[in-house]
Amino acid sequence: MKKKRRGQEEISVSFLDVICCGFGAIVLLLMIAKTVDQLPLEESEVDLDGQVRLLTEQLNTIRGETRVYNRDLNAKREQLDIERARIANLRGKLETLEALYAKRTEGESETGKIKGELTIALQSLTDEMKRLLGENYQRKNNVIGGIPVDSEYIVFIIDTSGSMFNYGWDRMIDEMVNTLDLYPSVKGIQVLNDMGDYMFPNYRGKWIPDTPGRRRAILSRIKNWNPFSNSSPVEGIQRAVRTFYDPNKKISLYVLGDEFTGRSIQRVVQAVDRVNAQRGEDHRMVRIHAIGFPIQFARPKHLQTTGLRFAALMRELTYRNGGTFVGLNDYKSY
Repeated sequence: MKKKRRGQEEISVSFLDVICCGFGAIVLLLMIAKTVDQLPLEESEVDLDGQVRLLTEQLNTIRGETRVYNRDLNAKREQLDIERARIANLRGKLETLEALYAKRTEGESETGKIKGELTIALQSLTDEMKRLLGENYQRKNNVIGGIPVDSEYIVFIIDTSGSMFNYGWDRMIDEMVNTLDLYPSVKGIQVLNDMGDYMFPNYRGKWIPDTPGRRRAILSRIKNWNPFSNSSPVEGIQRAVRTFYDPNKKISLYVLGDEFTGRSIQRVVQAVDRVNAQRGEDHRMVRIHAIGFPIQFARPKHLQTTGLRFAALMRELTYRNGGTFVGLNDYKSY
C-alpha cells in the first residue's frame, strides 16, 4: 500500500489560514478608515450648506439694494431730462423776448404803448369776477403759498392712498380749508380722488353749487372718504379736464398728494399735455396747481423715491400748465 502524504495537507491548511487572516485584516482596515473619514465629511457638508445659505442671503440683499439704487437713478435721470427741456424752453423764450424787446424799444411811442397794455392787463377783471366780487373789490391776499387764486371754478384732486389717509389727512383738510377761504365765492366746486372717482356720485359730471352748506358737507364727507388710489394723479386730471373744460370758464385744478408710483414722469407729462391742450399763447385749457405733503420724508432715505418723484412730476406739470407747486415742510396738523 501507498503511504498517505499528511505533511502536504497540513501545509495547505496553514496557507488558507494565512490567506483568511490577511483578508480579514484588509476588511478591518477598510472599516476603520471609513469610520474615521465619515465624520469630517459630514461636517464638511454642513459647513458648505451654511456657506451657501449665507452667500444666498448676501446676494438677495445686494439685489434689493441694486433695485433701490436703480429706481433712484431712473428718477434722477427723468428729473434731469425735465430740467434740460425746461432750460431749452427758457432759452428759447428769452431769445424771443430779447428780439421782441429790441423791436419794440426802437421808438418811445412803442414803449409807451407796451406800458399802457401792461397797465390795462394788471387792472382788468373778467366780467364774471366783477359780478362775483364787485367792481371795487381788492383782494388782500390773492395767493396760497404763491398760488394765484383767480379762477371761478375749482376742482380738488386728492390722493386717497393709505400713506395720505393715515398720516397726512388732517393737514390735507387744513389746506383744503385754507384754499376755500381764499375763494369767498365761486360758481362751482368739485372733488375727485386721483383715480377720478367723485366724492359725491350724484354730482357726477356736474358742478357742486358753492354755498356755505355745500362747503360744510364737503369738509364733513372728506374726513372719512377713502376710496382706492394708485398714487398717480394722471387719471383724476384727465377726467377733470375732459369733463369740466369750458372755454368760457376759468378753472383751476388743485392736486393734493404725497407720492407718485407710476413708471414714467415724462409719460404723465405728455398725457396731460394731450388732454389739457394749449389755447392761445402760453394758455392752457385749465390751470393746474399742486400741494405736496412730505410724508415720504418721514421714512428711511432709501424709501423716499416716490415722494421725490411726486415733487418732480408736479413741479413740471404746474410749470407747463400755468400753475404753482407748493411743497410743504411738514405733514402734521397744528
